[in-house]
Order: sequence, then C-alpha cells, then structure tokens
Amino acid sequence: MRCVIARFPFDLTKSGVLESMKGIKPEPVTGESVIIGRRHYPVKQVGQVITRQDRRDFSTGEVLRAMVLLGFTCRALPEAVPARIESPLQRASAMLGAPLSA
Repeated sequence: MRCVIARFPFDLTKSGVLESMKGIKPEPVTGESVIIGRRHYPVKQVGQVITRQDRRDFSTGEVLRAMVLLGFTCRALPEAVPARIESPLQRASAMLGAPLSA
C-alpha cells in the first residue's frame, strides 16, 4: 500500500511492517499505540522504525492512518480515571486508620 508520511511516499505491506518490527523491544506506551503481533508499540516508535526518519518529522495521525489501512489494531489515548471524591469525614477516618479490635 502506498502512503505518505512526512511528505515522503512509502510502499508499506503488513508483512513488511511485521518484519521491520521483529526483534524491536516496545517502549512504554504513554499515548496512542499499535498492536503488532502480541506487543503494544507507541505509534512514534513504529513510525521511526518503518520510515527510518526522526520522530519529529511525522505526526502520529499519519502513522495511525497507515497502520489502520494495513489492518493493524490501534489504540487511542487511555482515558483518565476520575479522581475519587471523598468527604472530609472519610478523609479524616482514613488518616486515623481503622479501629483496633479488642
């Protein structure tokens, strides 16, 4: 499949991407990710490996679009867990700890 990443055309195939990522250790995922094999890779890491370009030269959107068209599963940013709201009484109780059993 022909796609443009960072204003350069690339002919990418699913098997070519799999071969390029073979033996590459995934970095910790903090944003969007691509599932290649059984591993979750950050989008920027995948883009750097398959294009051999600096990560600053392309956007995550360009790489995500190419990976989806090739049939890879992509994950968006994980949603933030809402902070637990507790009352002042619950906070004070937690700070004092549980009562000791006699």
